[in-house]
Amino acid sequence: MVADEIVPLNGVNVLHCAPDGPPLDGERAALDLIGDAMGRDAEVVAVPVARVGEEFFRLRSGVAGAVMQKFVTYQVRLAVVGDVTRHTDASTALRDFVHETNQGRHIWFLPDLDTLDERLRASG
Repeated sequence: MVADEIVPLNGVNVLHCAPDGPPLDGERAALDLIGDAMGRDAEVVAVPVARVGEEFFRLRSGVAGAVMQKFVTYQVRLAVVGDVTRHTDASTALRDFVHETNQGRHIWFLPDLDTLDERLRASG
């Protein structure tokens, strides 16, 4: 995939981000994605793990909290798509955080788009 694109999944427009786009590494990047999603009538932003800045996975940095707060505030759901085990294996706190976050309706860490499709089917 070369550019971010809208993918309809279970009647929900998803902004599926290209893996080689700008990193999701802070509030400014979050707001850029949210603005793009809203401008394209997308309710969910799916960002590949490869595009998520390393600091996001270091909970002490505060980047994940700041990014996630922007998505919740603007009522746009965020799915980090791909394998995060390298990060969760290195941090019990992050592993617990990912587990708890996945219980909610706004922010998810999912292995692939098929799982996002299933999640959207279940949650509407």
